[in-house]
Amino acid sequence: MSCEREDSPPRLPPEVAALDAGARRVDTACGSGRMVWRVWGEGPPLALLHGGYGSWMHWVRTIPAFMDKRTLYVPDLPGLGESDEVPEPTSPDAIARVVSDGLHDLGVDRQALDLVGFSFGGIIAGCIATFAPLRSLTLVGPGALGLPRGETDLLRETPDMTPQERWAIHRTNLGILMLADPDSIDDAAIAMQAANVARARVKSRRFAATTALAEALATAQPKALHWIWGERDAVVGSHMASREAYARANRPDATFTVIPGAGHWVPYEAPNAFNAALGRVVG
Repeated sequence: MSCEREDSPPRLPPEVAALDAGARRVDTACGSGRMVWRVWGEGPPLALLHGGYGSWMHWVRTIPAFMDKRTLYVPDLPGLGESDEVPEPTSPDAIARVVSDGLHDLGVDRQALDLVGFSFGGIIAGCIATFAPLRSLTLVGPGALGLPRGETDLLRETPDMTPQERWAIHRTNLGILMLADPDSIDDAAIAMQAANVARARVKSRRFAATTALAEALATAQPKALHWIWGERDAVVGSHMASREAYARANRPDATFTVIPGAGHWVPYEAPNAFNAALGRVVG
């Protein structure tokens, strides 16, 4: 995929634009504003919550694999993408309540819902699971477990940077945080990263070092709980064993899947393996 590098923001790849064009767009309440949802397909409900500084585009390689057999509900989380912000103070619980209310307004039966959360979206998904029973909860590389973490110091943009310098910053940061294999950092990933970061108003990384998800999982009771990680997730670093030990102790019947060679953004970097793993646990 190729994206032009001009003085304007990089254009999204045609594949992403085509997927967007095929969605049914629905708005639900978000404070005094709106939360934007994209819906694809027909069938049992499957909701996908993206990561921090992201948008629905974190799932561009997951949506096509499930849209022919499931109804996919894929929002831009409050304060990210096209969605408005929640009233202050912002917290994972406050964001989760807006998302949960949105699912209710969309007529989604939570007891029939398979809810999937990636990274920051995993924290939100865990909080939602405390509000109502879920058919299943799948957590993909989440933070906020109170466990040791890898070092992921990102580069920052400055107002005086040229478009080419900004492009280079996004490429570098994808390699630091999101994608393990440099060959996975294609123009499409950079263009989506640039678009997502430009619209991010919720500084979600501050929640990753908390215990918000661990606290939620202490009371959440989804019918099934699943964990999926990239083997080379930079956020985890050398601490994958602590994640598995936590998962087993928290709920012995949970599944724990590690995708070989993949980084933090495992749905994008290893879509075939990820989609197969997700399909096995959500049916």
